[in-house]
Amino acid sequence: MDVILLQRVAKLGQMGDTVRVKNGYARNFLLPTGKALRATEANKKRFQDQKVDLEARNLQLKSEAGAVAEKLDGKSFVIVRQAGETGQLYGSVSARDIAEAVSAGGFKVGREQIALITPIKTLGLHGVAVHLHPEVEAKITVNVARSPEEAERQAKGETLTVVEETSIQELGLEVGAALAEAAGEEG
Repeated sequence: MDVILLQRVAKLGQMGDTVRVKNGYARNFLLPTGKALRATEANKKRFQDQKVDLEARNLQLKSEAGAVAEKLDGKSFVIVRQAGETGQLYGSVSARDIAEAVSAGGFKVGREQIALITPIKTLGLHGVAVHLHPEVEAKITVNVARSPEEAERQAKGETLTVVEETSIQELGLEVGAALAEAAGEEG
């Protein structure tokens, strides 16, 4: 299906471009969210009439997003979760959780604006992108910790996870010693 883009869409095109997309993508995403119009003659004429207004609105939204991005860029947000000794979370931190933490920090952000490919499943500092506008992005740090005190220590650069490092040789010696001891007790 051919559509006219009403705003910039990542990996698709700029405002005003006529692009061919799959029917489902147009019907289920682009048209309902107001990002595109079907490329009919009437809609092409309507777009040309509204082009100046759309560009002005886009420029205003972009400048507002840019102002928010300046304040948001580089901020750190703490999310407290339960985790095991190795740092593996009992669950995960999703885009919704991050959006709630950012909103609690005084910024208005929706979960669809958080660019998280896979949920966070370990303790530590994680860099996350926030798409405030199709052309404006801010980078934040999500500090996932077991407690606020632990989050402060992580922010200073401490590693709080316990990783047991035992080599195969050491393990073999321990097993051998245990077997020899067991054989000595039997005899």
